[in-house]
Order: sequence, then structure tokens, then C-alpha cells
Amino acid sequence: MSLPIKLVSTDFDGTIYSEGDDPAIPHELQSLLARLRRQGGKWVINTGRTLEDLLEILGDIQPAVWPDFLVVVEREIHQRNGQGYEEWGRWNQRCHEDQQRLFNKVRPFLPEILRWIRQRFQAQVFEDIYSPFCLVAATNKDADEILAHVQRNFAHLPELTLVRNDIYARMSHAAYNKGTALAEIARHQGVEPAHVLAAGDHYNDLPMLLKAYAGWLVAPANAMPQVKEQVRRQAGFVSRQQSGLGVLEGLAHYLGWPVSAPVG
Repeated sequence: MSLPIKLVSTDFDGTIYSEGDDPAIPHELQSLLARLRRQGGKWVINTGRTLEDLLEILGDIQPAVWPDFLVVVEREIHQRNGQGYEEWGRWNQRCHEDQQRLFNKVRPFLPEILRWIRQRFQAQVFEDIYSPFCLVAATNKDADEILAHVQRNFAHLPELTLVRNDIYARMSHAAYNKGTALAEIARHQGVEPAHVLAAGDHYNDLPMLLKAYAGWLVAPANAMPQVKEQVRRQAGFVSRQQSGLGVLEGLAHYLGWPVSAPVG
């Protein structure tokens, strides 16, 4: 029987992985994903983490099944190749080039914005290899005010977006996010959105939690209210379970599978 879900895209932190839990990724979820893989399904971890950070954690966990694809820093795609992952060259190269062209337009405006922030807030603002503007605000309220100010100052650049997760944020090109990266993987695999499931819990997951990219949507109980609202509005599944157990419940619900099978 053909699987109704052929591609599963999960955020990592707070969605399937909870650092304080033992195990950090529920065994039952690992087992279900392994079963999905055996029947021809594919799994993507779609995260804001860097590739190095994510691989270090997965190496410690040693999950029952490794993802077929990784989307890291919300935009770069890597595909499983033997025991490791290789860059999705054409997509990543185009992403890098478009980001750099955009960031060259942004940089002349940043000194004045940084002065404005430092005069009013206790916040860390810095540049890294992924963005010329990275923010760590003291509170979510501060982050709201700072990001609103930044958006007003860059209203002339509609291709610029601010990718946020809690008090953290960075700049990105609007064409590259968790949703468009997922769509590129689905296109390459020949999977229509009707056969894709996406699960997430925070602001930076909103671009992939859309019917345009995934016909099946899941939010765990710990998801942000905005995430739950967006999932419910599209007739998705909002679990009463936290993190990985919530994704397990949603995935099992849609597949009609039991969840008590042992890992492996």
C-alpha cells in the first residue's frame, strides 16, 4: 500500500529533540521514523542549527535512523551520502550568492541601526558567516521592538527577511527558508506537497508550516501560540504532548500506525 506521507520534515530543538529529556528524541518516534524509512519514506531535519552543531548532537544520540536530508541555518541543504552528508551544491551555491548580494545592500545601513539598539537595549548584536546582523535580545519584548525597527529601516528591501527563534534573530534572503528548502527537496524527490508532513514549534518554522509545502501539519503542545494558530487554521494537528512525543502522536495519527513498536 502506498504511503500517504512520503516525506517528513521536522524542526529539531523543541520539536523532536528536548535536551533535558532521556532520551532526548523519544525511542518510539525513532522507531516510527525507521519504519517509515523501511517503507520508502524520507526524513528531513529542518533546523536553524549549523551543520556542525547538529551532527555533533546526532553523533551523541546515535538515532535508530539518520535523516535522509538536513536543512541547516534554515536554508542550506545536505543529503545523506553513506556515513556522512554532502552539500546540495547548486541550491547552496545559489543561496550563498543571493544572500551575499543582498547583504552588500544591507551593510551601509547597519552602523546607525546598531547605535540605535545599543543606546536603548541590553542586547548582543554581531555578524557571523551566515548574516551581517545577528541579534540576541534580553527579552522577547525587546526583540519585538528591535526587529520592528530593523524592518522599518529596510522596508525598501522586500527580499530581506528576519529569521527569528525566541530572543534570537538573523537576516536572510526571503527566497531561502525552511519552506523553500523543503520544497526543493520535495521537487527533487518527485513528492507532491499532498504527501509531505511538516512539524515545528517556533517562529522560524512558520515558513514551512504551510499547505503550499506540506499537506500534513503538526505542532507539539509546547509550540508557540502563533505556530499552533497557523497549524489549526490549516486543519493541521496540534498535539497535547510535548516535543518529540507530540510529533510522534501527530505522525502516527496521520499514518494510522501504532506507536508501541521497539526501536530498530
